[in-house]
Amino acid sequence: LERKKEERPQHPVHCDVIKAISEAVSIPVIANGGSHDFIKEYADIETFQKATAASSVMIARAAMWNPSIFRKEGLFPLKEVMQSYIKYAVRYDNHYTNTKYCLCQMLREQLETTQGKKLHAAQSTQEICEVFEMADFYEETTAIFEAKKTSLETETQDEDDQMEDPDVIKMAVRFDKREYPPQITPKMYLLEWCRKEKHPQPVYETVQRPLDRLFCSVVTVAEQKYRSTLWDKSKKLAEQAAAIVCLRTLGVREGKLCEEENHLINKRKREDQERLYNRDHGEDLAEPSHKKANFIEETSDMNVPRM
Repeated sequence: LERKKEERPQHPVHCDVIKAISEAVSIPVIANGGSHDFIKEYADIETFQKATAASSVMIARAAMWNPSIFRKEGLFPLKEVMQSYIKYAVRYDNHYTNTKYCLCQMLREQLETTQGKKLHAAQSTQEICEVFEMADFYEETTAIFEAKKTSLETETQDEDDQMEDPDVIKMAVRFDKREYPPQITPKMYLLEWCRKEKHPQPVYETVQRPLDRLFCSVVTVAEQKYRSTLWDKSKKLAEQAAAIVCLRTLGVREGKLCEEENHLINKRKREDQERLYNRDHGEDLAEPSHKKANFIEETSDMNVPRM
């Protein structure tokens, strides 16, 4: 709404057009495009809203040039804003190209200054910090991160050591649900096999690695443990992978689409067919079988008159 198709951001916004539309429709209208001509500080946001009669205002470039545009008390100095932004970028490991782009947008007309040219030439977060006299902050923050990383790696190694049980059968596998029919999983097959062989149901023990938050699961079946050597993104995936290791070690089907016969699918089909048959013949599936038996016995004892 703010400009015509052939116009560019440097052209003035058409407040009169936005206002006419706002007054003509009953739905909320969001005004945009006031960064270049109207919005220089927080108070200008309300001025732009009144000029367009819009229900609200959308701000893009003005917020990118100085995020403190939303501060009622007034704008912070640009240098202070940029240094604050760089601190966030370093702490959260923002990619230097993204950090550099945002800082260039803030500098705008100052890009041709010595500082602007140094920023344009920077090829890393460390070099960006040096441009804004924040080299000490970068070194201190990265040192803290390295210490945390070392600590987490130690914890991760401890977790791996705990998982390195010599009695555990291991295999490098992952569960890919695209290789299995809908609602059929290796865990279901393993549970079915345990019931058939009269074993206790499988027991899964899952741990999460702190460094990357990945999961690894160990399944115990008939007093033997199995696990995948690959860590997964979720607890469910890790458990499925452990079940696959167990099934493949035992030489049992795991339910993949490529397998010739899938007895769980056939079992479900039979159950569905039985339900349909009982429904068509008016039998109540919820009624216990012993009640049906009693009913049959009672009717058989009745004296039914013969024709």
